[in-house]
Amino acid sequence: MNSKAKGGEILTPLLPELHPLAESTEIKDSGGGASFSSAVFNISTSIIGAGIMSIPATLRVLGVVPALFIMVAVGLLCDVSVEFLTRYSAAGESSATTSYSGLMAKSFGLVGSAGLQIFVALTNLGSLIMYLIIIGDVLSGNRTEGEDHMGVLQEWFGEEWWTARSATIPITVVVVMLPLVLLRRVDSLRFTSAVSILLAVIFVLISSGMAIYALFQGNIRNPRLLPDLHNQSFLQLFTAIPVIVVAFTFHFNVHPIRSELSRVTDMKPAVRVSLILCTLIYATVGLSGYLLFGDDTMSDVLSNFDKSSASPILDDAVRLSYALHLVLVFPLLFYSLRLNIDGLVFRNSQQRPLTADAGRFLSLTAILLALVYVAAIAIPNVWTVFQFIGSTTAVGISLIFPGAVVLRDLYGISKSNDKLLAGIMIILAVITSCIAIYSNIISLFDGELKSSPSVLAN
Repeated sequence: MNSKAKGGEILTPLLPELHPLAESTEIKDSGGGASFSSAVFNISTSIIGAGIMSIPATLRVLGVVPALFIMVAVGLLCDVSVEFLTRYSAAGESSATTSYSGLMAKSFGLVGSAGLQIFVALTNLGSLIMYLIIIGDVLSGNRTEGEDHMGVLQEWFGEEWWTARSATIPITVVVVMLPLVLLRRVDSLRFTSAVSILLAVIFVLISSGMAIYALFQGNIRNPRLLPDLHNQSFLQLFTAIPVIVVAFTFHFNVHPIRSELSRVTDMKPAVRVSLILCTLIYATVGLSGYLLFGDDTMSDVLSNFDKSSASPILDDAVRLSYALHLVLVFPLLFYSLRLNIDGLVFRNSQQRPLTADAGRFLSLTAILLALVYVAAIAIPNVWTVFQFIGSTTAVGISLIFPGAVVLRDLYGISKSNDKLLAGIMIILAVITSCIAIYSNIISLFDGELKSSPSVLAN
């Protein structure tokens, strides 16, 4: 659905709603019947992505107690920020505010709408490139922190041309991902989202089972409850916080998921159930990984699972379950990326929805998928870049923009407590982001990121 700015220019919603009363027959036949469980699966899949692999290293840097506290705090702030967004969207007098971008356009004009779209596009693009790199690492191996790690296919079949990254990634993209990214409704991904959550649970169960087994064998590492201030600076501690914020960034999928619910009132409890589920998964994986590997925990915990136990089967199961999880998360983020790029590039074509324009839909899908693929092949390591993006765009999407909407208070519905909380969210986000960016710059100039994909490896 479209809205107009004061100057008459058409503004594009971040993710257009699929309304059962839409004029398009295709959209008319497909809207508004998603269930509560479907929303939980899709929201949870939006949350649990590549961030899970860095959670164990986050516990190593921050210590167990501060890391778990920050996870809970970020989860609560995300719940509040989503409530802000849905409340102001519902308060809008027209369809213009039924999307995140439409709400930003209503509150801050074209600048706000375009700014949000750019932030979402950068965050999703970086995440998708990272997903393909991780999948390639799992299947075809990599070199992490000075050590060579063989991929699952290389371990099974040896180093052949078809087990190399240049072959495994395009096969995965064409055979598995392409059919999924061609689906035109978020709710169509509910089954793959459910399977992805199941795979994440399998990853959690295996890793926690290995930690429990190591505990009974007396091979567990002693965890640090508090950060080690003797060997790391406060800058490094603040750099770990955006990793958690990135892990909980899902706000760009709130409106499309909400628009397809048969009862929009289910959105609030669905978000809370998803946040609780994902927080438990993050905490379990973080504790398990940190207990297993201690101070040797790498920023990519999958690298630690390279022949980490007496059972190669368990090592492969851990890595494959995680890689397959990312394969199924990929189309959900790609859905958001495609719509945002469409809104930015084809702003004058938004009177016809993207899903109803086959030419625009297919061309954007092909171009973006090719871009993500080429970047994943050409760039051996994007973790440093993603760390910068995560310290800016993800923090803006999840905390700064929702807080700004409340402070703008377009409809005069914010209470004093709402504005106070919104101000705190923005201040915390800006301070944390600035310190993290500064720390990353210092690390780069000091040469501390030689082979490590993240400052968490320091």
